[in-house]
Amino acid sequence: MSAPLARLMRSSIVHVAFAFIAMGSWAIFANRAHPMPAPLIAGLIQGTLSAGITLVLKRGIEELARRFSGLTALLAPPAIAGLVSASVLTIIHTLGGTPEIGRTIAVPLTVATSYAALYNFSLWRSRKAMNHGAG
Repeated sequence: MSAPLARLMRSSIVHVAFAFIAMGSWAIFANRAHPMPAPLIAGLIQGTLSAGITLVLKRGIEELARRFSGLTALLAPPAIAGLVSASVLTIIHTLGGTPEIGRTIAVPLTVATSYAALYNFSLWRSRKAMNHGAG
């Protein structure tokens, strides 16, 4: 991979923009059976929320991972991140009048929670290896 492409792939702006477009588009699709502008509003809401979640999820998992130890450090951070994400998505979509809330948040929530679980697992495994190496 070329250096400019690698730099682009690490860019927070690229990740946030991709989340906005991908998950906003998903929300429009999930609400397509409803009259306009409901699908577009759902898309704007979901795109904005996904962009925000993308921006804070990595740092949030890192902070939560530092607060726990043992098996709790493996399980709690992604569970907390998933519950917070589900709550925020549900509340904001309810306030925004999104017709198909369940369908709208299913994909973004699955992606965010899967990322949280995998990233947290990598942190947990690294910390576990360092602790065993130090002993």
